[in-house]
This record gives sequence, structure tokens and C-alpha cells, in this order.
Amino acid sequence: MKATRTVQKILSYYEADNPGVKGALCRMLMHGKLGGTGKMIILPVDQGFEHGPARSFAPNPAAYDPHYHFQLAIDAGLNAYAAPLGMLEAGADTFAGQIPMILKANSANSLIPAEAPKDQAITASVDDALRLGCSAIGFTIYPGSSAGLEMFEEISEMREEAAAKGLATVIWSYPRGEALSKDGETAIDIAAYAAQIAALLGAHIIKIKLSTDHLELPEAKKVYEEQKIDISTQAARVRHCMQAAFNGRRIVVFSGGAKKGASSVYDDARAIRDGGGNGSIIGRNTFQRPREEALKMLSDLIDIYKGKA
Repeated sequence: MKATRTVQKILSYYEADNPGVKGALCRMLMHGKLGGTGKMIILPVDQGFEHGPARSFAPNPAAYDPHYHFQLAIDAGLNAYAAPLGMLEAGADTFAGQIPMILKANSANSLIPAEAPKDQAITASVDDALRLGCSAIGFTIYPGSSAGLEMFEEISEMREEAAAKGLATVIWSYPRGEALSKDGETAIDIAAYAAQIAALLGAHIIKIKLSTDHLELPEAKKVYEEQKIDISTQAARVRHCMQAAFNGRRIVVFSGGAKKGASSVYDDARAIRDGGGNGSIIGRNTFQRPREEALKMLSDLIDIYKGKA
């Protein structure tokens, strides 16, 4: 498999990484129907941990079966599949080598008291990822939480180990916690800050949410207004987040969020594409739909990222 010039250029941005890490990134970037384009669609299925089984899978009961998600990602021609340890272990042998995997190495749950600091427990290891044949580890951080600094330290240590063993690191950078209002969690100044933090922590792939035009921090708001930073459209906000990710030198994929109408999903993808983002990491908007509907949606998204729709 020869890497395209587009992929070779992306890999050149990771100047300190060894051939193992670059090979892992190349596998994901070259896999599936978007292989070689520099765009990615990743299927993440960690919602059972985060929200509980019924909230996650009851809308499409076939999705209770871990094999369902492996097969969906493979048949849709996606770049990678991300899930916690148990979900990957339940299908790693059957689907070995058929889809690049990302082991989600920390998790939270909806049973934690609301007053507790926003945090996640480490639930898997780098060696687990190697044993399962994964291309990367995944890890969530919560900028804005009083537990955030500890999470930064955890992923810093785990990322070092992963890189030494030839695995890439994907960071879910989700602002939330005592320092932020609900609107602030998706504010553009906070989203860009989250992308920057993940890049500075050494993420090879950054996952953030699409943002609104809300500005949360007063000192940041002054700069946005003085410098006339364009945040008027979703594409403009994506472009600004890519600037924060080392001016596009890091791969950034955007979360699909809760299930919504197909037209909204497609509008989001066009904004990501037009803003220079690398793609989508989309879970509930696909696996909560019937299989054929999900495959049609993913095919349409691939066409959007290829510039055909």
C-alpha cells in the first residue's frame, strides 16, 4: 500500500514520531473509502459506558452486539473503529486486520454524582491495545474540570508509552467542568482552546465538538473582537479550530453528537470539509439508525468529504 502524496504530507507534520507511530497513522489514513484523501470517518462506540446500554442501543437493538459495530465500520468503508476494552475484545479475533482499531483507554459513566468533578477512570492499557492489534489509543480529557490537570498528566504518561511502542494517540478534548457554563462547553474560544491543549499534549488525532459563536472567556472575547476573528459560520469556526491545532498540522475530527436529522448531519460535514477539518467521528447518528439507513448516511458523508455532494 503506497501512501498518497496527501497522506505523506500529513505524516511529514509529525516530525518527532518514529516509524511505528507514522505507520499506525498511515494505516488509518489509507484505509477505507476515504483512504488517501486526508479525510477520515471514525466510528466511536463508547456510549454504553458513558450513557448506559438502553440509551445507547435500544433505538436499534442489533447494536447491543459488539460484532454489529465492527461489521458496520467495515461495510461502510470507514477509516477506523474506536471502543472501550470489552467491546474490542468481543470482536478482535473475528475481525482481526479488517479495520484499524482505537482502544478507548479511559471512561466515565452516568452514575457518578453530579457534584463530583468531571473525570474519567483509566480502564485499559497500552499493552491491551498492542495485544488487540490496535493502531492507536484514545483518551478523554476535560479542560475546565478541577480534575483536568490530573487527566493531562495521565495522558502525557500514556502517550509516551504508546509512542515508544509504535501506537498513535487520539485525544477526545471535551471542555466541561466547574469553570464553564453549559454554553461555554461549545463556545468557539473554548473549542479552539481545547484543540490547542490536545495538540500541546502530543495528540496525533484530536477529537473536539463543533462549536457555536458564543464567546465564554471575557479576556478571549476582547481578542476575538479586536482582531476581528471570523466566527460567523460553522465553517469559519472549524477553520479557526484548525488554526489552533498547529495551523492544520494535526489531524482534527469533529464529534457527531446526539442523534439528529440527516440534513443536519450533512450540513455539519460540509462545514467541516469547507473549514479544512479532517473529518467526523460519528457514533449515535449512525448506529442508532437501522443498518441500511446508517450505511446510506455514511456513504453520503464519504461523498461529501470527497467533494461530490
